[in-house]
Amino acid sequence: MEEKKNVEKQHITLHIYDTQISIMVPKEQEQQYREAGTLINEKLNAYFGHYKGLKADKEIMYYAMIDIAIRCVSEVKRNDVSPITDILTELSSEIAEALK
Repeated sequence: MEEKKNVEKQHITLHIYDTQISIMVPKEQEQQYREAGTLINEKLNAYFGHYKGLKADKEIMYYAMIDIAIRCVSEVKRNDVSPITDILTELSSEIAEALK
């Protein structure tokens, strides 16, 4: 059975658009949570600034979520090392064959 790590958590409050969100976060990730809150607010403010009065608030929030999700998906793909690993594995096999 996997041993659980003791992670020190702390309570923080983030102001997200027009709401205060209270959450417990790992102490070492507090800054990341705050930066995430800032990113969310930037996107929400941009979309509300453009669409307020034209679209429902809920729909505007979905636009912001899609924008943030696209950013995350793009970052994951950019950091995907599997193509490099595949090439290295193939090269290693070819080198091993050549050395036989």
